[in-house]
Amino acid sequence: MSGTAGLTAAGSEARVPEQGGSLEWAGELLVPALREAVAELPEPERLIEGYHRGWHPADGRPPSPAAEPGGRPGGKAVRPALVFLAARAVGGTAECAVPGAVAVELVHDFSLLHDDVIDGDPLRRHRPAAWTVYGTPAAVLAGDALLVVALRTLSAVPGVRGAAALRELVATLADLMRGQSQDVAFEREERVGARDYLAMAEGKTGALMGGACALGAVLAGADERRVAALREFGRRLGVAFQCADDLLAIWGDSRRSGKPVGADLAARKKSLPVVVALADDGAAGRGLAELYGRPGPLDAAAVAAAARLVEEAGGRAATEREAQRQVTAALRALAGARPAPEAYRQLHAVAQAMTRRDR
Repeated sequence: MSGTAGLTAAGSEARVPEQGGSLEWAGELLVPALREAVAELPEPERLIEGYHRGWHPADGRPPSPAAEPGGRPGGKAVRPALVFLAARAVGGTAECAVPGAVAVELVHDFSLLHDDVIDGDPLRRHRPAAWTVYGTPAAVLAGDALLVVALRTLSAVPGVRGAAALRELVATLADLMRGQSQDVAFEREERVGARDYLAMAEGKTGALMGGACALGAVLAGADERRVAALREFGRRLGVAFQCADDLLAIWGDSRRSGKPVGADLAARKKSLPVVVALADDGAAGRGLAELYGRPGPLDAAAVAAAARLVEEAGGRAATEREAQRQVTAALRALAGARPAPEAYRQLHAVAQAMTRRDR
């Protein structure tokens, strides 16, 4: 392959800031290699991925400087940052982990393209979702193409590290698909237990973050014990992230999140706050169950009422507590990986920031 076989970053070791905060450094290291990988796609899928990431408008023309105000092209680079920092945590360089970061970001985009189709979400990153622009079949095929390129990227890494990285990604994908399948199945269930929901979240969201951390460690040559500890750190962090996402979906600000707030309630999705609230046998829990059991769509007033009932039934507070519990477990696992001090500080900052997102 002309592109993915040599996915490395030019120049010296990546600039990784001492303190937490912006992850722009991860995007700067990721994007050149990611663009190289995306360039291998057939033209229709390349167009859709470029639009999905905010690289250009729907017609593929170069964007104007004033285009997409307030948008965040390409997302926040959280998962690539985890790959790079995990590599550094075990004594490697961020550069050695670039193929893993590219593969993880491609898989993430693959899952987002498919998620938006499955959920019928019309917005992604402050723009119309790809399926609303290009059609459902094209968006699904684009996601499939990204998955192929992700696998091909890691298959091009030579030696035992490349083989181990490829096995790690395949295992991650198996867990990711399990979680996605459970999430869809929950929509048909009248009640879902909190434990079942958290197991689903560990696959749907935790698997890819755990895989990101494990890939960084694998590509840096870490032993299995440190790889496993970093994988567990990422998985717990992913569940915490899902808790925060569930809170944003009900009480967030669509101008910041880029997705319609209240859509999960309107679709009667059983996010963790809802699962907890439905288990409440008080007036608020019963009222929410009655709303969720109504035939037909929920209008804006019903969605607002549902949000109030979820909070009154304890769903919001319980989800906030669970997010913090998962972060604590993540940091415990991180300590078990014996990380380098600078990388530990960075991973600790990322973990804290992921549950303190704008609401």
